[in-house]
Amino acid sequence: MGSGFSKMKKQARMMQSQVAQMREQMAGATFEGSAGGGLVALTLNGEKELKKITIKPECLTDVEGLQDLIIAAFEDASKKIEKNPSPLPFFQ
Repeated sequence: MGSGFSKMKKQARMMQSQVAQMREQMAGATFEGSAGGGLVALTLNGEKELKKITIKPECLTDVEGLQDLIIAAFEDASKKIEKNPSPLPFFQ
């Protein structure tokens, strides 16, 4: 029982290390989304945290339209995060 259990513990530690490394890589990755032909653009990290937003001045006259464009840009970037291939198959 000892050698089989030790092997499983070693594999579990390796997998934990791989998961932690993947999370670090995803957190450091950036994904850009845009809407309205580039009127609104934003950048998310791999944890879907907003890091940057760019709004062109011509959007500022239509608040409701601007709100819709921000949501669409966020959804665009979120889809790119979800499509990003995971290095570990069980995270896909």
